[in-house]
Amino acid sequence: MKLVLLGAPGAGKGTQAVFLKDKHGLAHISTGDILRQNLKDGTELGLEAKKYMDAGELVPDELVMKMMEGKLASLPKEQGFMLDGFPRTVRQAEFLAGITDIDGVIMFKVSDDDIVKRLMNRAVCRSCGAITTWDNDKCPSCGGELYRRADDNEETIRSRLKVFHEQTEALIEYYRAKKLLLEVDATGMPEEIFARVLELLES
Repeated sequence: MKLVLLGAPGAGKGTQAVFLKDKHGLAHISTGDILRQNLKDGTELGLEAKKYMDAGELVPDELVMKMMEGKLASLPKEQGFMLDGFPRTVRQAEFLAGITDIDGVIMFKVSDDDIVKRLMNRAVCRSCGAITTWDNDKCPSCGGELYRRADDNEETIRSRLKVFHEQTEALIEYYRAKKLLLEVDATGMPEEIFARVLELLES
C-alpha cells in the first residue's frame, strides 16, 4: 500500500501515521525527516539545502524532489509507505506520479477553529520530545517538564493555516480528479479517526 497523507498542521497526520505503521507495516516518510537526515549526513543535497535554510528561504522543489526520489529508491521493492509533507504542490505530485504509483491520498479534515484549539493546547516534553496537552502537569511518557512551542500562538497558527489552504487547494483537486482522494473526518479521539481511516481504505 502506497499512501499520501494530507492535512493542515495539527490535523493529526503524525498520530494516524503511527497507527498505520503498526497495522500495515508501512514506512512513514516525512519530508522534514529526510531533510534533517541529509543535513546530518552532510550529503551534497543536504549542503545545498542548508544554503537556502541559512538564508531563511524555502528549499526549492528540485532539491526536495531529488531527496524524495533517493529515499523512495532506497526502500525494499515490496515495502509499502505513506508520505507526510510531500507532495505539497501539483508539480511535486506530477513528479511523484512519474516515479511511483499511489494507491490513495488520505485528506484529514478538521475545521481551522478546531486546529487552533488543538495547537494552543499542545505541550512538548523538554526531555523526550513527546507531544501531549496542557491537561497534564508533566510528560506522561517520562515525567519531564513541558513547554509550549514558540509558534503555537493563534496568530502564527492562523497564518500557517492560510498558507496551507492556498498551497494545497489545487493539489486536492488534482487528486480528486484522479479519484485517489479519500476524505476523513479527523475530529474526535485518535482511535475513532483511525477506525474511519481503515473503513475508507477497506472500501
